[in-house]
Amino acid sequence: MESRDLAVDPATDPATDPDRGLAGRPLGLNLAFAVVFLVSACGLGYQLVAGTTSSYLLGDSVTQFSFTIGLYLFALGIGSYLSKFVDRNLATVFVRVELAVAVIGGISALTLFFAWESELWFRPLLYGEILIIGTLVGIEIPLLVRLLEEELELKELIARVLSWDYVGALVSALLFPLILVPRLGLARAALAFGLVNALVALWSISLFSDRLSRPMALRIQSGFVVALLAVLFSQAAQLTTIAEHTIYAGEIVHARTSPYQRVVVTRSNKSHQLFLSGALQFNSEDEYRYHEALVHPAMASSLDPRRVLILGGGDGLAAREVLRHPSVEKVVLVDLDPAVTDLARTFQPFVDLNEGSLDDPRVEVVNADAMAWMETGANLFDVAIVDFPDPHSFSVGKLYTDTFYGLLMKRVAPDGVVAVQSTSPRLAPNSYWCIAETMESVGFFVRPYHAAVPSFGEWGFMLAAQREIPVPSDVPDDLRFLSDDYVPNLFVLPRDAQRREVEVNRLSTQSLVRYYDDELKP
Repeated sequence: MESRDLAVDPATDPATDPDRGLAGRPLGLNLAFAVVFLVSACGLGYQLVAGTTSSYLLGDSVTQFSFTIGLYLFALGIGSYLSKFVDRNLATVFVRVELAVAVIGGISALTLFFAWESELWFRPLLYGEILIIGTLVGIEIPLLVRLLEEELELKELIARVLSWDYVGALVSALLFPLILVPRLGLARAALAFGLVNALVALWSISLFSDRLSRPMALRIQSGFVVALLAVLFSQAAQLTTIAEHTIYAGEIVHARTSPYQRVVVTRSNKSHQLFLSGALQFNSEDEYRYHEALVHPAMASSLDPRRVLILGGGDGLAAREVLRHPSVEKVVLVDLDPAVTDLARTFQPFVDLNEGSLDDPRVEVVNADAMAWMETGANLFDVAIVDFPDPHSFSVGKLYTDTFYGLLMKRVAPDGVVAVQSTSPRLAPNSYWCIAETMESVGFFVRPYHAAVPSFGEWGFMLAAQREIPVPSDVPDDLRFLSDDYVPNLFVLPRDAQRREVEVNRLSTQSLVRYYDDELKP
C-alpha cells in the first residue's frame, strides 16, 4: 500500500491560524479560562445574594439557604440539559446568556426588596429568580466547554475548566461575606456581579469574534447592559431606601448591611425604632418597660451585684439600666455585631437614649459570638443579663440550648442571678416554656415572669439562679415603669400562659426554633 504524508494546510489549522482557534494564542486560551473563573464566581454570588436576602427578610437562615442551594443546583441541572439543544451560533448564545444573567442576577436583590411588601409575590419572585438564574448559569459552562473543545484534548479541557470553575466559586464565597456585603451591601453586591457578567460578555465578543456573525450588534447590547447596571449601581443606596420605605412604616434615618444582618433605624413622630433584618428590636417610646423588666428583677435578686455580664444588648439600653445600680464595678457586654454597638455609640438619638452607657469606663464591649466567648475565660459574674433576639433561626436558637445554659452556669457565681428574655408567654407559650424547661434541665432554679410592652404585647422573661430565689421587690426609685409595689405582679402569670409540656431545646434538635416558627411566623 502506498503511503502518503498528510500535509496540514496552515491556513486551515486552528492551532496556527489566529482567526480559527485559541490554541495558537496562549494568551487567548488563558483568557478563556479566566472567563470560566468569572462566570463561576458570579454564579455562586447570585446564589449567596438570594440566600442572604431571603434570610434577612424571611428569617431562619438555615431553611432559606437550604431552599436556595437545593433549587439553584436543580436549576443548574436544567440549564446543563438545555444546553444540548444549542446546535448553532454557540458563541452568540453564550454572549446573550451572559447578558441575561447580568440583568436578572444584577437586579435580583433590588427586586426582592421592592417585592417584600407583598407576601403574595415575594416567594414566587424569589424562587423564580433562583430558577431562572440557575438555569442560565447552568447553560454557561457547557457552552464554554463546547467553544473550547477544539483547542485542547478533552480530558485536559474538562480538568482545567472544572478547576477554574471551583476556584471561582471559592473566591466568590470568600469575598461575599468579608468584603462585598460589608462594603457594598446586598443590592450593590448583586449589581457588581451583574457588571462582571456584562463585562465578560464584552470580553467574549473579542475572544470569540471569529465565531460571531454580528459582533457589533452584540457589542452595542453589551455596552447598554453595562451602562444600565453601572447607573443602578451608583443609585443602589437610594433605590434600596425607597424599597425599604415599603417595608417600614417610619422614615428611614439609618441603614447599613453588616456581615451578620441588615441594620435599619426608622423615625416616626418623636420616637426611633431599631430593626435587625426586618425584626423590631425596640421602640424608643416604650423600650424602658422592656429593659427595666429585663434588668432590675435580677439586679434586685443579687446579694452583691458588682460584676455584670450582658449577652446581646448591643444597643446599650440594658447596660443603661445596669449602671443605675451604684454597686456595679464592671460590666462586660458581648454582642456579635460591631455595626450595632458602633451605632449605639455614635448615632446621637441612641446615645441620648442609652445615656452613653457603652462609653462608661465601667463597661467593656466585646464583639464576638456569645457562645464561643463563653467557652473562653474563667471570670465569674454576679448577674448575667441575656438579651438575644428571638429564636427565629438555628444560628440564634443555639443561644437558647441546654449547651449554652450549661456554659452560662459556669460563668455565673454560685450565688449569682440570671435574667433571660424569653419571647411572649401569650403569643408563643410553647417557646416561652421551652426556655424555662431548658434552663431547668441544666440545674437552674427558674422563676418565669412577664411584662406589658406596647410595641411587642405581653412579653416574657426568666429569672434564674443556682439556688431558690424569692420574688424580688427592691428596685431603684427613679424608674419609669417598675416600683417596689409593682414588681411582684410581674411574677403572676395569667391562666392562658400557664406551663405547658415541651421538649428541652438541645443543640442537636433545636426544638425551640420549631416551636417559635409554628407560633410566631406568618
